Amino acid sequence: MSDAPLLRTPLYDSHLSLGGKVIPFAGWEMPVQYTGIVQEHHAVRKAVGVFDISHMGQFIVSGTDALAFLNRALTNDVSKLEIGQGQYSLMLNAEGGVIDDLILYRTTAKEFFLVVNASMIAPDWTQLQSLLHEDEDVQMANLSDATAGLAVQGPKSRAVFEKIFGQEAPFPPHNTIFVAAGESGFMWLCGTGYTGEEGFEFFMPAATATEWFERFVTAVREEGGQPCGLGARDTLRLEMGYPLNGNDLFPDKTPLQAGLGFFVALEKDDFVGKAALMDQKANGLPSRLVAFKMTGTAPPPRPHYPVWLGEKAVGEVASGTQSPSLSCGIGMAYLPLEAAKIGTPIEIEIRGRKFPAEVVKKPFYRKEG
Repeated sequence: MSDAPLLRTPLYDSHLSLGGKVIPFAGWEMPVQYTGIVQEHHAVRKAVGVFDISHMGQFIVSGTDALAFLNRALTNDVSKLEIGQGQYSLMLNAEGGVIDDLILYRTTAKEFFLVVNASMIAPDWTQLQSLLHEDEDVQMANLSDATAGLAVQGPKSRAVFEKIFGQEAPFPPHNTIFVAAGESGFMWLCGTGYTGEEGFEFFMPAATATEWFERFVTAVREEGGQPCGLGARDTLRLEMGYPLNGNDLFPDKTPLQAGLGFFVALEKDDFVGKAALMDQKANGLPSRLVAFKMTGTAPPPRPHYPVWLGEKAVGEVASGTQSPSLSCGIGMAYLPLEAAKIGTPIEIEIRGRKFPAEVVKKPFYRKEG
């Protein structure tokens, strides 16, 4: 447990004024909810919500050798990115375990914008610096303290976008980025998302965050939505089967075990952790991150609850919650391959009692139509 004081985003006072319940999260004081997790969850699924993501980190990596450097540092193939495109990627240790998962955007021919997890800003920065070669033309800048961010998610996010930026402004397609220079500094508009809904992220100078947030909250409420906290963000992402670093991704688990092989370009030149991944692929996975759904009346599954296959404890819950959309318990767990097949009946031990569950296909939630 760290003794370091908790950090606050530029929107801390705004959260309190909106009635936000603030809790510690990844070293920050962040709102877990305003009116309630379930209500905020449904607001995003049915209308629109706005989240403070200012705690996340932002790096700029630039230079003639930036592409080659990032290709060596990350799992995905950076060379496939056109200017204005983004991709999901992972940063690994030498054993192939996950240090962090992140989004990488190509903003110019020689410049990249990285969005990393809040608790991993310092470790990610240290890892990248350790991989730099003296003779490389690579410059790095950590903009995390100077930048704030908002995520707008939901079927009415496009309407909110038009209220804020005007009908002529281009709504960012999925996995794209637009960069603009304002009076107070640079702003980045990204189309990525962490909820399974249409939406966008907007990063701006921290000094302007409160003004922007107030405008977004007004626009979101006009569309029948509301500000949302980390509680709803967690239930929304878990319904889609999206992993959370520290819950589902660990330094002793590889992206192949986590089911993220699509984002690992084993065919490219050497990158950190590649040899370990090649070895694991050749010799078989010791476990796999699977999705499961409770099949009867049961309390919600929570992280670290034991998972049973017959009379044998075979793992523990990584992420788990009560799904507001499906009205049942859902979760993910690393299980040995004999327990990982879709349809396998398992049990989750909750406060000393075992409750039936079943391994299912991701995502848990699919939009109608």
